[in-house]
Amino acid sequence: MSTRPDQFSTGADPVASALAGLARAHGATLRVNLDPAYVVAADPAPTRRVALVSGGGSGHEPLHTGFVGRGGLDAAIPGQVFASPHNQQIFAGARAAARPGGVLLVVKNYTGDVINFGIAAERLRAEGIDVETVLVDDDLATENEAAETGRRGTGATVVVEKVLAAAADGGASLAELADLGRRVVAASRSLAVASRAHTAPGGTGPAFELAPGQLEYGVGIHGERAVSTVDRPGSAEVVDRMLEELLAHVPATATGYGVLVNGLGAVTGLELFSVLDHVVGRLGERGLTTAAALAGTYVAALDMRGFSLTLTALEPDWVAHLAAPTATPALPSAEPVGTAVPATATDATADAGEVTGRAVADDPFLTALGRRVAAAKPELTRLDQVTGDGDFGDNLDGGTRTALASRVPGDEPQPGLRAAEQAFLDHVGGSSGPLFGLLFQNLRTGLSGGSGVEAVRVGLRSAAEAVQRVGGARPGDRTMADTLHAAVTSTGGPAELLRAAVDGAAATAGMLPRRGRASYLGERALGTPDPGAVGVAIVLAALVETLDPSAAVDLPERWS
Repeated sequence: MSTRPDQFSTGADPVASALAGLARAHGATLRVNLDPAYVVAADPAPTRRVALVSGGGSGHEPLHTGFVGRGGLDAAIPGQVFASPHNQQIFAGARAAARPGGVLLVVKNYTGDVINFGIAAERLRAEGIDVETVLVDDDLATENEAAETGRRGTGATVVVEKVLAAAADGGASLAELADLGRRVVAASRSLAVASRAHTAPGGTGPAFELAPGQLEYGVGIHGERAVSTVDRPGSAEVVDRMLEELLAHVPATATGYGVLVNGLGAVTGLELFSVLDHVVGRLGERGLTTAAALAGTYVAALDMRGFSLTLTALEPDWVAHLAAPTATPALPSAEPVGTAVPATATDATADAGEVTGRAVADDPFLTALGRRVAAAKPELTRLDQVTGDGDFGDNLDGGTRTALASRVPGDEPQPGLRAAEQAFLDHVGGSSGPLFGLLFQNLRTGLSGGSGVEAVRVGLRSAAEAVQRVGGARPGDRTMADTLHAAVTSTGGPAELLRAAVDGAAATAGMLPRRGRASYLGERALGTPDPGAVGVAIVLAALVETLDPSAAVDLPERWS
């Protein structure tokens, strides 16, 4: 098959080259045969009497080839992208993996798969091999009693194959496994949504178009259009709707539910685990138990931007089967469902949060800082997108907002700086948050021992030393250290200090970066000042405005 122009596959046949790569990465776990194409387990459990065989079109990885190995499938048969494997492949792979107790075929309900696996089953029987088939048809979006084709097979395939694999390792017979597999299928339903279709094989664009703000609700794993295209509500509302519809078709059991949140190819783990947390929380609010939970990309649709949700009403033994260990490239084991530990206050944050503490929402320094940071946020984001990851504006703004909402001890002589110190040291992530926390900490110390511009310079000198100790940055490295150095070495009053700081920040545009992410860009960073250096200038502009309003100045709206 042809590959799309932006695909990173290196072989003329992307499926064959992917199988060859799988063999290189997992030589102790599986064996790959390229013609006909199939994958077999290298070291199946000796207690296994029946071989588990599945397969289908490629493009869904890690399904099914990534599930081969001890604790998983005995064989997987990959077709071309989104195309059923040929019956001869299936026959050859199943015969190579066959065990004395026979072969169980796990088949997703798609016409090509059903036909080709069915023909392979007939050929295996003609060879004297006992065969049973479990048809996976869990897709709720294709529930239609009038249609003889039935529901599609989607995310529940992961659950079915994991439960069957553990039972097979326990020595279950062919008849027992077939019955078990059919019960798991009957107890499972799935729904999928997507905000962007996959890129069609051999094409240059998405397989179907969606307008901005729309979702394909009930999409298939081959990019089949859903019955409905809906305006996209918030993510929580989408998940709630999916869960409501699944619960209506999957009655609860005393054991509880198994939950699988599956990525369709282009959704991050960050998002999938967030969805899982939401689903388990919603079930708990209804008094329903989640006995097993998984999140990850297990059944992809190439690079589709979407996810599926599968609910399984579990029986007691199935929980142990889902938790059983595996030695496969990707078949997951479900650990006991846990909960995140609630945040606990440290002594410092407890002091800051005491009701009797001093509110700082009207502190002059924080008020000025909040106004200046909010105005500069788009520009700070732009600067950081050029040389970093684009989050600096959000971090500076978020830390300032946290500081404004906090409380500090009533006897604190520098309440605004203390609140900013706590907010940035304790609550702002990345490297910029803690470093700015050190800046505020040292400014507070300097001003607590004196007043006026010289006290500011004392604090800035200490801050520069702390930044150098922690991050190693020196003047000339194109970092916040350059603004600090310029301010510390300035002479004159608040206006002169601020002017030096602004000039120092602007001068970083002409420096080759030697620290931080920008150092990877080399000369490409030239012409854009360091966002951290600009951030220090903004802090000092707010501080100077507070100490001497007559020295306040408007900073540039655009720095490059």
